[in-house]
Amino acid sequence: MAEIEKFLVDPNTLWVLMGTILLGLSSGVIGSFAFLRKRGLMGDVLSHAALPGICLAFMLTGSKNPFFFLIGATVTGILASLAIHAITRYSRIKEDTALGLTLSVFFGIGIVFLTQVQHSDQGNQSGLDKFLFGQSASLVGEDVWVMGGVAISLLLFSLLFFKEFKILCFDPGFGRSLGFPIGILDTVLMIMLVVAVVIGLQAAGVVLVVALIITPAAAARYWTERLDVMLALSAVLGGLSGALGTVLSSLSFHLPTGPLIVMAATFVFVISMVFSPRRGLLAKAIRLARVRKQLARERVLQSLYERREQGDFGDVEAEALLHKSPMPPRRLRSALIFLQKNKWVRMYKRRGILHIRLTEEGSVQAYDTVLRQRMTEVWMMHESEIGGSIRDREDGMVADHIPPDIFDPLWNLLLRHGMEPKWNPESPAAPLREGGISS
Repeated sequence: MAEIEKFLVDPNTLWVLMGTILLGLSSGVIGSFAFLRKRGLMGDVLSHAALPGICLAFMLTGSKNPFFFLIGATVTGILASLAIHAITRYSRIKEDTALGLTLSVFFGIGIVFLTQVQHSDQGNQSGLDKFLFGQSASLVGEDVWVMGGVAISLLLFSLLFFKEFKILCFDPGFGRSLGFPIGILDTVLMIMLVVAVVIGLQAAGVVLVVALIITPAAAARYWTERLDVMLALSAVLGGLSGALGTVLSSLSFHLPTGPLIVMAATFVFVISMVFSPRRGLLAKAIRLARVRKQLARERVLQSLYERREQGDFGDVEAEALLHKSPMPPRRLRSALIFLQKNKWVRMYKRRGILHIRLTEEGSVQAYDTVLRQRMTEVWMMHESEIGGSIRDREDGMVADHIPPDIFDPLWNLLLRHGMEPKWNPESPAAPLREGGISS
């Protein structure tokens, strides 16, 4: 409790908290555009390219004024961006190689300048080495004012040109056809990314600032399909990561703030990656399990139907089903339990061997299942003739109900290819029933 009270009354800690929250907000928004433009590695390059600019600013002015650092780092960041563009445009070198070359060259120059500064008369007072790994505790009011002003400017600029950046991220070709200056917009976005990287250097450092740029955006992408919601959510997650890292650093035993901010952002990302309702790993695992169960049920019904189609109306042994449609025995048991519960099959044991038999209602379901599968096959062969789609479910499975407007054309194609079901418990043209065998 005493630690919390000390945190709330310590002005230096409050300055750091305010600075890291503003940094997280702006980084989240700019990082979203960079993420959608697939410029994540560019942030890493720009953060390393900012180091020589910071050193040059100190060597020329002899001052640790954050405004001069911002100007110097922005200049070298823009030079690095132009160098990457020139290398990829005027040579055969690919973009990934150009990124690696630019990063290593600019960072090497920065280390040379940093070493020179450290051996100068002002080297002991410079503290420029803190920009390698960040030192949020060194933030003072002047630093926060500059950082906050730049962060708010980036947020306002993103809001003002939201429509243009949206077109740039999703369909630059279409935007160019409408007369938008796509090249200029891309350059502006790159400059904004440079500035966002630069203002985060003192807090997170050259090595870790790119994580603060990209991680909140990647986490936000798991939760939404809308760009405006993604920007807002990414800003909130970035600000939350900055606040959480600062609080943990203040309440812990002298742990650095920058790495804790990145760890907090990574924790948020992991939570999003696992638990987001549509894109998360848990949701995907649940959907995959559901699809596998349904496929097992359909394969059982298909196997039972095809035996009747061949004139075999006797009961079927479970081993024969496994031989016809290989699947794990536990999945077969689960499918049979579901089918028996819905009264589509009857099961009994004779001499220790499990036998399965279709019920009257199960025969209809088996017919519908086989008909849907075969209609899917002919639709894929004649998609240009029929149009539409019967794979309209999120899990990629065949739709439970064939749309009426394409049912007749598909049935005629089945007859043409001789693929129509040969055994029907009702009539050869019985329509598919809605519902299927979904759980």
